[in-house]
Amino acid sequence: MQENKNNSQLSTVTLDIQGMTCDHCAVSIEKKFEGKKGIAGKKVSYGKSKGEFTFDPSIISKQNIIDTINSTKSYRVVGNGNENGTGKKHFDLIIIGGGSAAFSAAIKAEELGLSTLMVNAGLPFGGTCVNVGCVPSKTLIRSAETVYHATHSNFDGIKPKGADVDFTKVIKDKKNLVATLQQKKYLDVVSDFENLKMIDGWAEFLDTKTILVNGNDKYTALKFIIATGSTTNVPEIEGLKNIGYLTNATLFDLEEKPESITIMGAGYIGLEIAMAYNRLGVKVRIIEFTDRVLRTQTPDISEELERQMRSEGIEILPNFRAVKFEKSGNDTIIHCKCPDGSMTKLTEPGRIVVVSGITANTKRLGSKNIGLKLTEKGSIVVNEKMETNVPNIYAAGDVTNTPSFVYTAAHEGKVAVENAFMGAEKKVDYTSLPWVVFTDPQIAGAGLDEVQAEVQGIPFEVSKLPLSEVPRSIAARDTRGFIKLIRNTETDKLIGARVVAPEGGELIQQLSMAIKYGITVKELAQGLYPYLTLGEGIKLAAITFGKDVSKLSCCAS
Repeated sequence: MQENKNNSQLSTVTLDIQGMTCDHCAVSIEKKFEGKKGIAGKKVSYGKSKGEFTFDPSIISKQNIIDTINSTKSYRVVGNGNENGTGKKHFDLIIIGGGSAAFSAAIKAEELGLSTLMVNAGLPFGGTCVNVGCVPSKTLIRSAETVYHATHSNFDGIKPKGADVDFTKVIKDKKNLVATLQQKKYLDVVSDFENLKMIDGWAEFLDTKTILVNGNDKYTALKFIIATGSTTNVPEIEGLKNIGYLTNATLFDLEEKPESITIMGAGYIGLEIAMAYNRLGVKVRIIEFTDRVLRTQTPDISEELERQMRSEGIEILPNFRAVKFEKSGNDTIIHCKCPDGSMTKLTEPGRIVVVSGITANTKRLGSKNIGLKLTEKGSIVVNEKMETNVPNIYAAGDVTNTPSFVYTAAHEGKVAVENAFMGAEKKVDYTSLPWVVFTDPQIAGAGLDEVQAEVQGIPFEVSKLPLSEVPRSIAARDTRGFIKLIRNTETDKLIGARVVAPEGGELIQQLSMAIKYGITVKELAQGLYPYLTLGEGIKLAAITFGKDVSKLSCCAS
């Protein structure tokens, strides 16, 4: 925030304004000052997130202008007149990025009273999760599930009558949800922070103490946290950049329903998109260059998921490698190498969606200027304390070589601040990390699977219980999936779990806690579980290590 007086006794103040999402927002703010006494000029820029006001201080004060903006539902002045908004260039902490890791770090920094600058570019404040990741994808998945259940029944006595899908309204509702949560869960949370300044811009390190923002403004800090996140990894394939491909960042904003989509990649993002859009009435094809979907998991998980997806009409082409894309009228021609080495041409009349992994946003950081160590794939190398190889620079979230989840990013941002300024010596520990893939059935996991246990030389045993042995699933007429437990045979402690089940993600936190706190399989088997819950499947899977549950009564243990 900057203020200057001119010779005519008028003052000009430049305010940093949060909450604007388009040019119309800037116009709306300007209208608040139309006819207001003492205002001689006003110019609000959405692109710069700033408002410049010329006023007569004998009639209206700077605080009156700030209060007018803050009285609106959506917009807030950052800084509120403190020194961070008056041209300050040096801070205790500079956070580069604006996603969950950045906001978690900013919240902790405010608790500690640190002067903090957050510099964000690319996606709006809130980052991947709220803008183009978790929030939009999960609400679309739930929308699609509603359609599916309106057209499919597991009960012979129930005949569903179908659903009318207003695809455009579904997307518009998604956009409204994203805007609401971005405001409530991110911008509003920090709106009254006294020590935080937020600016839009690309930050580049000049040295270990200085960044250059947008090529113009220099800022310095005692310490830095890099939390710039990641973007879709777009492979170098001939013609791909010329066909107008989509990623999750652009697909979710497409209000006109495509006739069909071809998804490049069968990781968790691609699979979630495939099931959601297929159920919303889009014809879906998946091209995967490896031998199966969700290649990071064991084959039994892939097979279960593929079976369901194919039954719903999703075309899956494993061991197909796209080598060239070209347009033919409105169609896209995909030249593919087949599993047998021959070539074929696939025609896509709709859109191509690229979801072939992610890449860390490190290219514009000026990492070479500070000797920052990166992995071969460009992620920042950090240790368990979120320290980089540069003493005063930390990193957190998807930009690092740690698991890429919104909740791990938030945890890492907080840990980074505590270690940087409190000497906390805290370490992140992901040995029991729970995760979920929101397909149907859901895939959830924590700890090791049997392949990982073998690689680590841990003596292990596997129990795998099909849902056809779980009373809840039997009663629901939905026995898709299984519960798999992995135990250390020497200690009987649970070291890993995988769940494939409708709403299976709701089980994984309990299993994660069991791994974290060294719960034995015997203890899991002896616990009391409410009858006719999916959670009872954990007890049955634990019992399966020593007994054949198919020969037990429902009441037996």
